Amino acid sequence: MIHPILYRKRIIPSECILLKDDTILKCDESVVITSWKAFHPKPNLAYGYSCYYLKQNWKVSKFYRADNSFAYWYCDIVDYEIDPEKNTILVTDLLADVIIEPDGSIRVVDLDELEDAFDRQLINANLLKKSLLALNRLLTELYANGVSNIKNPIENAISQNQ
Repeated sequence: MIHPILYRKRIIPSECILLKDDTILKCDESVVITSWKAFHPKPNLAYGYSCYYLKQNWKVSKFYRADNSFAYWYCDIVDYEIDPEKNTILVTDLLADVIIEPDGSIRVVDLDELEDAFDRQLINANLLKKSLLALNRLLTELYANGVSNIKNPIENAISQNQ
């Protein structure tokens, strides 16, 4: 795929947004790396970079504050629907998230939303399993190696595009 058209689909709240303003910095068969500005900027989140790990069901983002200081790493568990004919990638947020603070501490968040989506039949058992297995793989990677391996593609793309 060469610079695919990216869509972000959320389950809670239900929405699908064309990421028309995101800039693709790198794209190959395993990752898509983008730079972006927040839809609703806040002092703690103004812009960032994301790496869509197409084979792991992760989207890892580096968040920056309005003063250009690093805020934290944010890891979404996602599902990808890739359509080579239309050159599109639909990224569905599977609700479970991991936040990695600058000090290296790790927090898993929004598992209550994952359970709520399943109870309300907004996701099926297959997506629930996919979310939990991808979360487990991500946490296993983070506990074994910290953030270093998953941040490298973003850091390399940033340095190459400055």
